[in-house]
Amino acid sequence: MPVSQDGPLKGIRVIDLTSMISGPTTTMILADQGADIIKVENPNGGDHTRGVSTHRNGFSASFVNNNRNKRSIALNLKNPRGVEALKELTRDSDVFIQNFRPGVAERIGVGEAAIRAVAPSIIYVSISGFGETGPYAQKPVYDPLVQALSGLTTIQAGSDDHRPRLVRTILPDKLTGYAASQAISAALFHRERTGEGQHIKLSMLDTVVSFLWGSDMGGHTFIGDELERETAQSFIDLIYETSDGYISVAVQSNKEWAGICRAFEKSEWLSDPRFANAALRHENINDRLQMIQDVLKARTTSDWLERLEAHDVPCAPVLTRKEVVRHPQIIANETIISHDHPVAGKLRQTQPAPRFSKTPTSYRIPAPGLGQHSVEVLREAGLEEEQITALIDEGIVGSGA
Repeated sequence: MPVSQDGPLKGIRVIDLTSMISGPTTTMILADQGADIIKVENPNGGDHTRGVSTHRNGFSASFVNNNRNKRSIALNLKNPRGVEALKELTRDSDVFIQNFRPGVAERIGVGEAAIRAVAPSIIYVSISGFGETGPYAQKPVYDPLVQALSGLTTIQAGSDDHRPRLVRTILPDKLTGYAASQAISAALFHRERTGEGQHIKLSMLDTVVSFLWGSDMGGHTFIGDELERETAQSFIDLIYETSDGYISVAVQSNKEWAGICRAFEKSEWLSDPRFANAALRHENINDRLQMIQDVLKARTTSDWLERLEAHDVPCAPVLTRKEVVRHPQIIANETIISHDHPVAGKLRQTQPAPRFSKTPTSYRIPAPGLGQHSVEVLREAGLEEEQITALIDEGIVGSGA
């Protein structure tokens, strides 16, 4: 069977009113898989991320890394004629996604009911920060606030008795993007079988709490036996210092424990009653990890990697961001690709993680300029040239390059 270069979502059109990170991550995942993403932006500046982080030639790294394979139309939705133009774009679309604060979409005339009136079987997606209802629903929200409210910062601290800590990447935003893209694919599959559209609602808060539950909420799983306070298993993490850097070593099974004992030339550890099985090694975790750390300080990272790998002990070097780009495993995986952006120049980005054997993802469209595709998209929606010109002349549509 021939391999298609169009992606598994070829033919799916998405009207994307999202900005910042969670929504654009969602739609870029769909875009990389072949969907036609129409990014609707405010003519006055567009997506906020156009103006943040590292820049070159008017494009920010944040914007190009979250908005490839999309087309941009600049549309003033504060004007009723802008809303009507948006509805024309929506008539033949499959998905409509927005991440306004709850109630805003309805107030400006693009809530589910208004959109479904022109596209009855559409998948309508609402991404919120804290949820659609409740005491926090109308609060402004950013990633650190979700980390705080979800319990992630106290989990990161290791114990309720220690200072909470942020995960130093915008995990809630990006995780919500992955959850939303999966939900959209599932809703499209349901519609394929039944013809029914539906409304998908998800919040960053729910996404993170759900994500954490499987591994970090064991103390609150069994009703009636909840823990009053969480304590750390150990305050020694699995990042160890060597004589010239850092290394991670993780040992779980009896075989791996025997392997590290041999690699360290510490045969006496094998007969130490504190470490006789996995349960005892966990019970005596602080002693065990401190002993490992003391040994690892004696040699270089490369020496330990060679020695540990020879005994099949799970280990890896701790890399800086610069080192990640050049690591042989990253190169072998072809994780990072480079391509030319017509304005921003040569870019280094990652391939999408899923690799499809029959419908591979592809880089088709560079991250767009604000309103770069306005005229093209409006023509496809059936607007006449005079209508398009009038919308541009009146400032309702922006058509920047």
